[in-house]
Amino acid sequence: MANRVLISVEEGMAEPGWLGRAESFLLKAMGLAGYDGEELSVMFCSDTLIRQLNRDYRNIDEETDVLSFEDGTAYTDEDGQEWKAMGDIAISLETLPRNAAYFEVGEDEELKRLLVHGLLHLNGLDHGDEHVEKGKEPVCPMLRKQGELLEALGEERILG
Repeated sequence: MANRVLISVEEGMAEPGWLGRAESFLLKAMGLAGYDGEELSVMFCSDTLIRQLNRDYRNIDEETDVLSFEDGTAYTDEDGQEWKAMGDIAISLETLPRNAAYFEVGEDEELKRLLVHGLLHLNGLDHGDEHVEKGKEPVCPMLRKQGELLEALGEERILG
């Protein structure tokens, strides 16, 4: 079986030309993480929308870089294929360059980190109060797994 990724862009935002590469990257990450028969959706959005989502669903009235909303339901598509809906990921394209500058990495590397981070949250992993910090090795299993996946996918490019 395979996995499936559905990607969208906030209404009114220009659609980046690299969306297909983001889909391909996520499919590879899902395979490396051992997912099979799972579907997720990703929406790239503005700081305004991610702030609204953060406020509405987490009671935090500020922008953030990535949000994940677990689903976990199963369904059968029109072709009779069974899927597990992992959930939805929202990523702010306005926060992306600020994060990249903070971590002193390219925007491509930061986008890959956000995608993998969101993906792992959809599989029930959490990092508690620990966050990725510049120059600090992670301790929690989720952030370690994130690092392993990113290392394995190091040659992949999304933005070019």
